[in-house]
Amino acid sequence: MGRLNPPFVEWLMGLPAGHVTDVPGLSRTAQLKALGNGVVPQQATAALHALMNSGEAAAAA
Repeated sequence: MGRLNPPFVEWLMGLPAGHVTDVPGLSRTAQLKALGNGVVPQQATAALHALMNSGEAAAAA
């Protein structure tokens, strides 16, 4: 059985290579914990756009 690879998780999240994995002193487990607690930038962008658009719709009503 394979193990989860932190650089693969960075890639899946759309983060630049080394964003977490090049931080000195972080173990594999610490890297995965940081990545797991992080926000996927694309999801944050979509959420902000949805919130901004819902506010404009409410103001127009």
